[in-house]
Amino acid sequence: MCSNPKVLRIAIIGAPNAGKSTLSNRLLGRKVFPVSKKVHTTRCKAQGVVTDEDTQLCVWLTHLHLSFRHKLDEAMLTDPWDSVKHADLVLVLVDVSDHWTRNSLSREVLKCLSQFPQIPSVLILNKRYLLMQAKPGPWEFHSGVLTSQSPQEICDNIIREKILEYLPLEVPYGVIQVTEMWEEGPSGELLIAQNLLVPRKSHMMMLIGKGGKVISRIAQEAGQDLMNVFLCDVRLKLKVEVKS
Repeated sequence: MCSNPKVLRIAIIGAPNAGKSTLSNRLLGRKVFPVSKKVHTTRCKAQGVVTDEDTQLCVWLTHLHLSFRHKLDEAMLTDPWDSVKHADLVLVLVDVSDHWTRNSLSREVLKCLSQFPQIPSVLILNKRYLLMQAKPGPWEFHSGVLTSQSPQEICDNIIREKILEYLPLEVPYGVIQVTEMWEEGPSGELLIAQNLLVPRKSHMMMLIGKGGKVISRIAQEAGQDLMNVFLCDVRLKLKVEVKS
């Protein structure tokens, strides 16, 4: 820990799939939050941590309630109020390529901002600006920490990202992930085995793919992402079953 630490607590808000995870990953300099074209790829409530010399940025990803275009299970939604009320700064993220959201802030975003008028908010995102806004205060994390997520949560989210990418429509949201093995191998590699439980046999066939091509591709790409995060060799095995 440094002698004169500064800290800034940041809440990132925006419409579903506006790019909150992408922004956070770029701030962190490493992919620790999953990214997908489908809404609500990131399901856990987690912080990203950026440490630069004497300054630490603690970044919250928040999920606003969905509009009529995104009808998903209510259990997947994270109430944004708790994250925002503890923030020193709110970043309002707008996807200008989305013609539904680019011309104005959504009702949900405006409601969130109006609940906490004392907390400054910005639309222009700049890492140097964020560092300058930090105030004297003790750090919340060690300087080497990148996220408040556990390694298992990072693993679950990365695998879920790939499932969202390769399965159609609502199918990925019915997948339950169960970790069967998480241990260090004889050469220091990380051995991970995860069962993917689906509600129907048709979903299992889609997830496995012809000749096992889909599940093999998911395991290969997720394993590579995990190696980039954990900076070690990762052997990932995925098994698909119909949940009883």
